[in-house]
Amino acid sequence: QVQLVESGGGLVQSGNSLRLSCAASGFRFAYYPIAWFRQAPGKGREGVACVNVGDGSTYYADSVKGRFTSSSDNAKKMAYLQMDNLKPEDTAVYFCAVDLKFHAANCQAFEYDFWGQGTQVTVSS
Repeated sequence: QVQLVESGGGLVQSGNSLRLSCAASGFRFAYYPIAWFRQAPGKGREGVACVNVGDGSTYYADSVKGRFTSSSDNAKKMAYLQMDNLKPEDTAVYFCAVDLKFHAANCQAFEYDFWGQGTQVTVSS
């Protein structure tokens, strides 16, 4: 069974950093890059960091570019989202996700098949 288990969310002050982790199982981790999304109350699910399968580059939302960095450790089957210089507008539930059908192209939520449970990130001013 495909499973994604997230950890690392919490309450932090503006300017601080946080690293989210996503433990993956049930699929060949190295073949399917993990994507990160977030959803603020009353808002749609926003793509934060997604790998372009075509060239291997990582797309970052404009709002997080330069502050967030996604990475992975194939040996540990873990994906990470390093979030630096956090801002109140980063407050959201963060999800990791994977597309096992290779449909993802635009870092949109509907393109992804499996999701973690979500972890709350709250940034105070």
